[in-house]
Amino acid sequence: MADTATRPKVEKTDAEWREQLTQEQYYVARKHGTERAFTSPLNNEKRDGIFKCVACGEPLFKSDDKFDSGTGWPSYTRPADDAAVSEHEDRSFFMRRTEVRCASCEAHLGHVFPDGPAPTGLRYCINGVVLDFEPND
Repeated sequence: MADTATRPKVEKTDAEWREQLTQEQYYVARKHGTERAFTSPLNNEKRDGIFKCVACGEPLFKSDDKFDSGTGWPSYTRPADDAAVSEHEDRSFFMRRTEVRCASCEAHLGHVFPDGPAPTGLRYCINGVVLDFEPND
């Protein structure tokens, strides 16, 4: 597993993020927004490959760990490696949840919940707009 201390941090100004990302990507990744359920084409992505951060390109989730949660967002049982994401307490909207961010650039990805399938029992519920899919050749 990679060590978070050795993973380079990506830091950009707000203007640089706005220039790089689409309006929706910026809203989700930098302003902790949420895309509408069932709008991401990645919900139906079934090919083998890796899901990367749209903001910095870091590998975040593997297709082997993707499952259909029925929630309308791409869901995974675990990150590509333990150092790929960071978790943060989220008390917004009068709820208590665990927010998931890209460990390299701090892009908001979604949330993790303890109601997923085996082997982890976790459901990483991720906004598809903040992911790029790279199929295996």
